[in-house]
Parts: sequence; C-alpha cells; structure tokens
Amino acid sequence: MSFFENVFNIFFPKVCLSCNDTLSPNEQVICVTCRHDLPLTNFSIEPNNLVEKSFYGRYPIINGTALFYFYKQGTIQKIIHNLKYKNQQQVGTFIGNWLGEEILESNRFQNIDYIIPVPLHKNKLIKRGYNQVTTFGKSLSEKLNIPFKENILIRVSYTKTQTKKIRLDRWKNVQELFYVPNSNKTKNKHILLIDDVITTGATLEACCNAFKKSTGIKISIACMAYTK
Repeated sequence: MSFFENVFNIFFPKVCLSCNDTLSPNEQVICVTCRHDLPLTNFSIEPNNLVEKSFYGRYPIINGTALFYFYKQGTIQKIIHNLKYKNQQQVGTFIGNWLGEEILESNRFQNIDYIIPVPLHKNKLIKRGYNQVTTFGKSLSEKLNIPFKENILIRVSYTKTQTKKIRLDRWKNVQELFYVPNSNKTKNKHILLIDDVITTGATLEACCNAFKKSTGIKISIACMAYTK
C-alpha cells in the first residue's frame, strides 16, 4: 500500500458493510468476524439443490447455484443493497471471486462457453449508471477463464422493481421482457446465466425462454444469493 493510500485510509477508513467496524488492511468488504457468520448455501457442490429444484417443470437448466441464502433484514440483504443502490462495486468482485472458487472446486459446471448477465433496461442502466451484476460477472469470468458477454441478452421493456410483488405478479411482470438479437451466437453453446438474488426465479425463467431460438443451447445459473 502506497503512502498516499495510507494517508487516505486514515481520514477515510474502509468499514465493514455489515457491522461498520473499520476493516484491517487484509480485509475486503466485510470483516473476518462477519464473514464467518454469512449464510453459505454450499449449492455449488450439491446436485439437486434448491436453485435447481426451483426450475423443475419450468426450464431444464443444467446446473444451478447461489453463494448465500438471502434473508430480509439480514447481512446479505444489506451487502447487496450497498452494491445495487450505493455503487459499492467491490461487493460484486468480492462475491464473484468467492463463488468462482467454489465453482472451480465443485467440478459440476463444465464446458461453459459464456457468462451472460441478466440485463437492465437501457433507461434503468442510465438512471443507475451500472448493472449491479457486471463486476460479479467479470470476477467470475477471470476466475473461471470464461468470456463475459453483456450484449447477447437484451431487456426490451422497463418495469418497476420486483421487490414487493407477490409471486404471480412477478411472473406476469417479466414475461416477454427479454430477447436475443442474434440466436446464432449461442447456438450449441453452454451459457452461465447470472443475477444477484433469486426470489421466485421468474426473471431467470423469462431469460431462459428468450434463448428458445438458439438451437442446442444449454443453460446453467449462478447467483449471489437465494431467497429461502
């Protein structure tokens, strides 16, 4: 760490996004104490896990995983809120690196050609300034050595936040929202579709269905968190 970084950290210390304690130089995003309390799912090494079961009868995904369980008012909600609404981009990198290590160790996610994020509508992207899963996807890309492709899947209409919608309303709200301009780009490819939080899976299901014209496509899913 340079002299100027040391001086900057004295006046503007980095704090844990969970407990707000000052982070030590070797800590990132959250402190060691809070990290040990995070609700890990271990889905990456578990066949037929809850992510995969949530798509039974909806779309035949190959594999699915999420790093954390998501609980309302919990630490993961707080951390992802910082990423999504407060531009704390280091959160995406932190989670992507962690999940990437898990996926590598699991050996279940094989022969993936592209990592593709659930896109934001262009108006929301302009308003927010970034897609909250971009740094997550880029860090997964580096860990797994798989290309990250942002412009294959497009969101065609703007919807209000899904957070407070009930399950049926969520499903109705996302149908026909996504399309793939060039289905040949994913023909016979295995893609890893990524998002922040799985709640009902309606958004991811709609994304999967947008690839229906891509002959021979296979889809796996990886998210930051799963709502239990």
